[in-house]
Amino acid sequence: MTMSTHPRAVAAVALCFGAIVFDGYDLIVYGSAVPALLQYQPWGLTPAQAGVIGSYALFGMFLGAIASGTLTDLIGRRRLFIASLTWFSLMMVLVATAPDPWSLGLFRFLAGLGFGGIPPTAIALVVEIAPAARRHLINGLMLCGFPIGGVLAALLAILLLEPAGFRTLFAVGALPLVTLVPLAIWLLPESPSFERRRGAGRTRGGVAQLVKGRAAAATALFVVANFCGFLLVFGLNTWLPQLMRGAGYELGSALAFLLVLNVGAIAGGLGGSALADRYGSRWVATVLFAAAVLALALIAVPLPTVVLYLLVFVAGAATTGNQIVVYGYVAAHYPPARRATALGLSSGIGRLGAVTGPLLGGSLLAAGFGLGWNVGVFALVAVVGAVACALVPRPVEPQATTDVPIAPAAVETAS
Repeated sequence: MTMSTHPRAVAAVALCFGAIVFDGYDLIVYGSAVPALLQYQPWGLTPAQAGVIGSYALFGMFLGAIASGTLTDLIGRRRLFIASLTWFSLMMVLVATAPDPWSLGLFRFLAGLGFGGIPPTAIALVVEIAPAARRHLINGLMLCGFPIGGVLAALLAILLLEPAGFRTLFAVGALPLVTLVPLAIWLLPESPSFERRRGAGRTRGGVAQLVKGRAAAATALFVVANFCGFLLVFGLNTWLPQLMRGAGYELGSALAFLLVLNVGAIAGGLGGSALADRYGSRWVATVLFAAAVLALALIAVPLPTVVLYLLVFVAGAATTGNQIVVYGYVAAHYPPARRATALGLSSGIGRLGAVTGPLLGGSLLAAGFGLGWNVGVFALVAVVGAVACALVPRPVEPQATTDVPIAPAAVETAS
């Protein structure tokens, strides 16, 4: 039975997509709210302080992703997915009501623990139940929820930021608690491979196998690729509106650049994933990083606004869109028993780049460096990412097919 004919599998992909949408919204909405936070007189934040607060959730994701990669192979995808979704929704309620900057940073850090648990769990489940011939595309469709969440954050910021304030934007991020969580408890199945391993008494993901021999080189290079990808994603999503304001654009136009960035990310994620199914992830990810270098370098050049929008679209496709391809690259590289652990380890450590991006952008702005310096530094990061993707060695183990049915035991668990 393939995914296309199994309602539980379709429900799993839909639920994972919805969770990724809110995962992306809750992370990217901070960048949309930064202009209002900087103008909020009771707090008196500087750009550097706003960058530090922006990094707190990302540091929480670093810890959450590393822990979840191992936990999902130990206790199952279903339990960890529901727990992560519930946790970050509850924390977003506290973020929306934070009385001061210190509390805002603390609650976003705690929310980040849940944010970090969603992608490795969702990817491991979706890649496993998707037909092998369309594995990257279906995973890419699911992960496009992240830039869709970014588009939602930008649109709501354009509509609500000035009349309703940043707290309203943050509160929207708590909606999964009353929408997706009940549906996940009802419909989400457990992964077939976890059920088989649990039945055989073997549920360990084998972290040691990822950090020795030839596998260690692949793991290290995937960490570098993820570090570069996350730095670009969160550096641009946090600071692009403020950078464009500094370049002379009004708030609405500056937020429109963020919207275009995330629309480009959707196109890049879908197009790149479809190409990865046909040609493999290695060169698709490498070429997209190279395209990011070119687009970011040209954004620093004075050009007509319509050309800048096109370049920002390409930058979104080649950064956030490419991160979707890199996720699929890691997932396809490892066998099911170690897939979630590998995703959690490589993306978890790589999320230090997500911490670095907002800090780097804020530091450059605080030092008086504007758009040109920021995108120039980001372009150099993309060069490193391209090299890392190109050098990943081929896997030494044959990959099992992912065109598998949802096991009856999984259906019982979901029920």
